[in-house]
Amino acid sequence: MPLAIRIDAYGGPEQMKLVEVPVGEPGPGEIRIRHMACGLNFIDVYQRTGLYANPLPLNLGMEGAGVVEAVGEGVTHLKAGDRAAYASNPPGSYSEARVMPAKNVVRLPDAIDFDTGAAMMLKGLTAQYLLKRVRPVEGLEPGDHVLFHAAAGGVGLIACQWAKALGLQLIGTAGSAAKCELALAHGAAHAIDYSKEDFAARVKEITGGKGVKVVYDSVGKDTFDKSLDCLRPFGLMACFGNASGPVPPVNPGLLAGKGSLYLTRQTLFTHIATRETTQQMADDLFAVVGSGEVKIRIDQRYPLAEVAQAHRDLEARKTTGCTVLVP
Repeated sequence: MPLAIRIDAYGGPEQMKLVEVPVGEPGPGEIRIRHMACGLNFIDVYQRTGLYANPLPLNLGMEGAGVVEAVGEGVTHLKAGDRAAYASNPPGSYSEARVMPAKNVVRLPDAIDFDTGAAMMLKGLTAQYLLKRVRPVEGLEPGDHVLFHAAAGGVGLIACQWAKALGLQLIGTAGSAAKCELALAHGAAHAIDYSKEDFAARVKEITGGKGVKVVYDSVGKDTFDKSLDCLRPFGLMACFGNASGPVPPVNPGLLAGKGSLYLTRQTLFTHIATRETTQQMADDLFAVVGSGEVKIRIDQRYPLAEVAQAHRDLEARKTTGCTVLVP
């Protein structure tokens, strides 16, 4: 039987166990896929700890790439033998093979290898919806400044490159000088080491006191308050993660006092709720990767059996770019 990573209780990396799981035939609207590579994401940590609760026992992983082995009734956009990749609910990509819903699975272009496919789907589609679909009320134009936290991470390095291709002036934050250099090398217009500098003060300096139109924040608790101070009037605070912990309750009056600001909490899975939207977003991602405007940087690879170490390194901020698990 194929192997998969499962948790029976919420907790630390030690909760993840390599177990055999039966994998049957796909039902209506489903496929069976044999994974060649699996992606690692912070949402996997949230699900492992129970911050994002799911029924237990739980097979982890939201992103993968491989070969379609069989398709169920009603699936017409894929066939057995297709190279494919996905970011999808329910979890279960940390596995050698699985049966899963087909709607978020797309054909992987021949020019993109399996490791890249597995590394880029969740993070790349996240960057796509943030830059293309989550926009401030006054819009984004070439030359506009945006602030992007964790700019040297998997989503961040994709966003740095994509923002540059769109003509945006991305101001990235990161936790070390080396990570700031990485963000700059990938297209960030400016990089701020928040371990040494007050990022809000630097943003005001960079923008001539105006502030940015939008802040993209996956860090959460540690960056939220100062991020609001970086926004210009009518600016958008776009939260899409909480690596440092969830943001405490917010008094809406705070948004009024700082310039009639907008606040949103986004998730990829609302954006890819239909097969059509998933395909459109994936096509956009494949196009920028295929053109070379966005390069997917894979800095870490771990065997699937060493997933606990991968999680420890991710939580300790030891990783940069994308991480792949190899079944």
